[in-house]
Amino acid sequence: MSVKRRSFVIGALAAGLSAGTAAGGAWAVGRKDEAGRRVVVYYQTQYNNGAYVSPLALTEHRTGVTDVLVAAVHLNDVNGPYAPVHLNDDPPSAAKYDRMWRDLKTMQGQGVNVLAMVGGAAPGSHTRLDTEFDTYYPLLRDFLKTYGLNGVDLDVEEDMSLAGIERVIDALRADFGPHFLITLAPVGTALSGGGNLSGFDYEQLYRDRGDDIAWFNAQFYNGWGSMADTRSYDDIIARGLVPEQKVVAGSLTDPGNGGSGYVDIATLKSTLGELVDRHPGFAGVAGWEYFNAQPGGTAAPWEWAAEVSHALSG
Repeated sequence: MSVKRRSFVIGALAAGLSAGTAAGGAWAVGRKDEAGRRVVVYYQTQYNNGAYVSPLALTEHRTGVTDVLVAAVHLNDVNGPYAPVHLNDDPPSAAKYDRMWRDLKTMQGQGVNVLAMVGGAAPGSHTRLDTEFDTYYPLLRDFLKTYGLNGVDLDVEEDMSLAGIERVIDALRADFGPHFLITLAPVGTALSGGGNLSGFDYEQLYRDRGDDIAWFNAQFYNGWGSMADTRSYDDIIARGLVPEQKVVAGSLTDPGNGGSGYVDIATLKSTLGELVDRHPGFAGVAGWEYFNAQPGGTAAPWEWAAEVSHALSG
């Protein structure tokens, strides 16, 4: 199991309730990159030492952020002692999240996509979607509707069948329409013919459902790739299957964020600049995670997005 997705839940989770979704695919405030490159931020630590961590600075400082991925949503055993849908330690409807949902809605109004990251290192959510679809998929669907999210990031770090993940994708597309963003977060090697944490073959998934996958947030850390140079990304594109327009390069934003493979902001920016030069359709960068992102750290985590956005602009 990867340790890069820190999870504070006791089981495994996902979502539930109802209301309309916002349209996907909107560009962020200040984003002028005609190539459509993305600056993706994973937002899991909503409270740091008891203090609320607002994502609003990302738009207040016009960082170029395009997508905020709220983590981590899990589906718990419906027969267990916990609510079937959790966001980290609590149900998404908990009062502690009221301000967060308001802030995220504000950001959506400014053109930022807000997606829910489902799964991660805590096992169970995707196994349940795979083996008990009729019970657990409606929970996920209703959660996404309730909070008007632009999409979902399926982070499968447990064994799941190819048929199972394709059934989830098909249901999401049928329920939310063509503009809803469906992304996945495989380890980098899963897209270059190497090891993977998900059980199914990502290359076959792309052959079968590539049109429905907006992009991959490929994890280039923890031994599954590196952003110290362009080689891990190049290896994926050299396979000739998944195009550069659908591979976002995932990087740790702080050396303490769940594992190994952190590269400092200067090295990351250099690699991003090279990727822009080497791959005109390069899809962008994702950072795990927001609250302590360097170089600003907890005092100014928004600086990471501003720095990488500048690097992507060439």
